[in-house]
Amino acid sequence: MNVRRSATALAALAALCTAAAPAAFADASPSPKPSGGSAALPKGLYGAKDPKFDGVWRQSLALLAQDAVGVTPARSAIDWLAGQQCEDGGFAAYRADASAACDPKKGEFTDATAAAVQALAAVGGRSASVEKGIGWLKKHQNDDGGWGLNPGSPSDANSTSAAVGAFAATGQDPKQVKSAKGGKTPYDVLLGLQLGCDAKEGQRGAFAYTADKGDGKLVANDLATAAAALATEGKGFVFEPAGKDAGKAPKPLDCGAGKGGGKDGKPDGAAEAAQAAAAYLSETMAGHGNHLLSAMPGAKAQPDFGSTADAIVALAAGEHSATAAKPLQWLQSEKNGALAWAKGDPGALGKLVLAAHAAGADPRSFGGVDLVQQLNATGPKPESVSAAGSQDESGSDDDSSSGKDEDKKDDDKGGVGGVWWTVGVFLVAGIGIGFLISGRKKQQL
Repeated sequence: MNVRRSATALAALAALCTAAAPAAFADASPSPKPSGGSAALPKGLYGAKDPKFDGVWRQSLALLAQDAVGVTPARSAIDWLAGQQCEDGGFAAYRADASAACDPKKGEFTDATAAAVQALAAVGGRSASVEKGIGWLKKHQNDDGGWGLNPGSPSDANSTSAAVGAFAATGQDPKQVKSAKGGKTPYDVLLGLQLGCDAKEGQRGAFAYTADKGDGKLVANDLATAAAALATEGKGFVFEPAGKDAGKAPKPLDCGAGKGGGKDGKPDGAAEAAQAAAAYLSETMAGHGNHLLSAMPGAKAQPDFGSTADAIVALAAGEHSATAAKPLQWLQSEKNGALAWAKGDPGALGKLVLAAHAAGADPRSFGGVDLVQQLNATGPKPESVSAAGSQDESGSDDDSSSGKDEDKKDDDKGGVGGVWWTVGVFLVAGIGIGFLISGRKKQQL
């Protein structure tokens, strides 16, 4: 989906500068040491924990969340993210030495690349990096139209959904993004991974993470469903909130006699697929007490705050914010633990900020907590904060250097497809957040 900038931010923008060069990782000045580690974290990075598995992911979510609520991120934070890009346009989960070459087969990730593209598109001034990232995604699209976690790996719902968001955020219609061989689109993969009328009642409309090569049966996965529900709406991590939606509830898949959508009783097209997925998420969260449970293999049946936030975003994207109200309230309750889970974690805080923003809540007053202020405190001091926020919100260092105005020139003209919209809200998947790139990567190691 297109990334729009709020009116407040628009007034402060100058827009895009295609020649802006990312700062080298080697320029980093000493920062707080990562938790449990000995090496100092680089200047501009959000968070104090080891970034090995989620550095790019959490940085992208933090930038997107700040931008969505009228906070202008520090230039060093943007430079750090842009400096993580590999020569071929892809992104690894984290590069301790950005001067070292990336491993194009194992070291670069669809999820990280898609998230970084969306973040750099939102903040502006990095059109060259965004174009390279989009080029990498196009190059590594599988013949079936989707993407796997790494180049060449089987398509999965999460990585494919992340890629959809990157194309949408840069003004491209994901339905027109076709594979070089076969001419398949991301939706060919996603709709094939959705459970239809032949599934058990209560699972219809859910998405599987990937196709089972054994018996061919699809296994419902809540994390994949939250991601795909957003992607089938044609949107990415950030989108303009619909506002009041008259309380309309998502429409479940109709599996009555002689019905059931398209072929094999599955949804007929992305719009119906999105409705069915949203209905599944709504019913599942209600059944668990207004939240989702962990969908990671081997995990205990416990609340998953990140995927619940994802589900809220997906519901809001489909203009079902009234349906998202109860799980949003659940996240805000201190006793349920989401606020403690997110504290100090830029990726998790970014998720909550974007969920609140998408559903029409105030992230600066979320269960009595100012999520925006907490997020700002995990990284370098923002260059500016909108009038809606506290003017003394600060980060971990004073890096409010000038230069953003120069970086943002011609924002309406630069970028992929000639479209750089102004930002409104969200988005879209790190650690217990969204698509959980860190957890998914760990499973492969």
